[in-house]
Amino acid sequence: MKKLFSVLVIAGMVALVACGPSAEEKAAKEKAKQDSIALAQKAQATQDSIVAATKAAEEAAAVAAKAKEDSIAAAAAKKGAKGTKGTKPTTGGTKTTKNAPKGKG
Repeated sequence: MKKLFSVLVIAGMVALVACGPSAEEKAAKEKAKQDSIALAQKAQATQDSIVAATKAAEEAAAVAAKAKEDSIAAAAAKKGAKGTKGTKPTTGGTKTTKNAPKGKG
């Protein structure tokens, strides 16, 4: 009886080992894992490039806005410098003439 039990235990162990994945199955599983990693890295690289492009566009817009502000300030300073150079300030009122035609009404 003891021999029969030993033979059955050994046969069971051999059966368990034989039921494991084959070398081809292991290779296919490893290849699928590597493919998944490569796909994830590609997706991450795409996301990184989108973030970089967005950041660059925002920086370019900020530079353009700053240049516009600087240009407006320079024009205002230049206009202000021209207007105060030995001239009288204007009153800003409207001129009317005595012989202006009257409108219908």
